[in-house]
Amino acid sequence: MKTLLLSESDIKKVITMKDVIAIVDRTFRDLGEGNTLNPTKLNLNLGDSEPTKLPYRASMNAMPAYIAWQDMAGQKWAGGFGVGRKEIGLPFINALIMLCDPNYGNFLSVMDGAWITNMRTGAQTAVILRYLLKDQKNVTIGLYGAGVQGRTQTMALAENFHVDKLIVFDPIRAAAEKFKADMADVVQGEIVIAENAKEPTQSDAFISVTPATDGFIKGEWMQKGSIYFAMGSYVECDEAAILGADKIIADHIGQCLHRGNLKPLAEAGKISEKDIYCTVGDLAAGLRDVGDVKEQKLVIVPIGMGCLDVAVAGIAYKKALSRSMGSEFSFDL
Repeated sequence: MKTLLLSESDIKKVITMKDVIAIVDRTFRDLGEGNTLNPTKLNLNLGDSEPTKLPYRASMNAMPAYIAWQDMAGQKWAGGFGVGRKEIGLPFINALIMLCDPNYGNFLSVMDGAWITNMRTGAQTAVILRYLLKDQKNVTIGLYGAGVQGRTQTMALAENFHVDKLIVFDPIRAAAEKFKADMADVVQGEIVIAENAKEPTQSDAFISVTPATDGFIKGEWMQKGSIYFAMGSYVECDEAAILGADKIIADHIGQCLHRGNLKPLAEAGKISEKDIYCTVGDLAAGLRDVGDVKEQKLVIVPIGMGCLDVAVAGIAYKKALSRSMGSEFSFDL
């Protein structure tokens, strides 16, 4: 059995942000309906968090999933590397995705996973925000972090909404200025570089995609109508931002309580599964509704699910196969 090998450049030729948004949307709905399977991710701590004796400031996640609407199984093996890759000028995230036929067990494809990771991370925010804002077309967005994922967040939001104003904050001013220049043709409205960390919260929704661990986003900044997307595996906001929310929505309750912004509260017994209003899948499948977001403080915790990566990879594989792209390798010979 030959396995199709796909590079980042191969994937970029067959998948757009519009495609990723549609795939993420359908997968969220399928997950909420109980068809797609997404076990809690397994983390290998390589010095990313305490306790550790390792110096790499890195971690790796194993993220398996079964995508019912594609009848596809797979896994992403992904991580962030805060020392070595930074020293040689490579992006923080590196990943591979493997696809498997769920009936015969044949490995169908192995492909780059970093680009898909960044794209679906942006897409999931845009999809979730559409569930919350419903018919609203024009938005003001606050963004913490002017890196790669800040860019894909912006790309996806501009695909789903008319972004009247994007307020970006990064502690490195030069990074924010480069972001503004790079994304000028993506954002329909204006991009404003925030002068302080509070400024991005004055928006329809604000998003943090940073490696910060000091809870620099304050709950006191949130007002009725605030929608805060606490992304990823770090602690970017203080306890008040979480505990003061009217509703907390998670993509995957189990893993959100054990990584990222909710972890310290869960370990201290200040928050548990009963405090999560619903999952994103529940919203997508129409099983829950948040009501009038203008009268609430909402915290969304989409820490990242393998099913989204595998679903995007599954479509990339099928498109590449139909176009005779990539290369083949026989692992069983």
